[in-house]
Amino acid sequence: MQIPFRIAGKEGVPEWIILELQGDLESRTQEEMASKFIGDLHFTKEGIPILIIGHHIMYGKVQDLEKPYALMHKKKRNTDTKEMEVDGTETQETTASTAGVEYLIKALIRKKILFKSRPKPIIAVQTANVS
Repeated sequence: MQIPFRIAGKEGVPEWIILELQGDLESRTQEEMASKFIGDLHFTKEGIPILIIGHHIMYGKVQDLEKPYALMHKKKRNTDTKEMEVDGTETQETTASTAGVEYLIKALIRKKILFKSRPKPIIAVQTANVS
């Protein structure tokens, strides 16, 4: 499963990273998980990514992609333009219609965060007060 998300980029250029999980991510209620809160992503002081989902923790690593991906937005294009042609003394108006699709590049994706180990349960340790 791959999940793209946005991070702060350099020089005002949007930079995105892919979050890749090995295996499946399932909900207890079997409902669709699109646009839902999944968990928390943190980084240690050494830059190691940590993903916390419920009562489970996963450690990952940041990797460069072999080939960068482009995040594109598909936009329909339909423009009618009128052109004036002057040929000697005659003036003609022609209408040129161009219909098609254009793709706008929103961001480039050059890195991914890979989580390939099994999640480990988070166990809270309680200390007893000894009197």
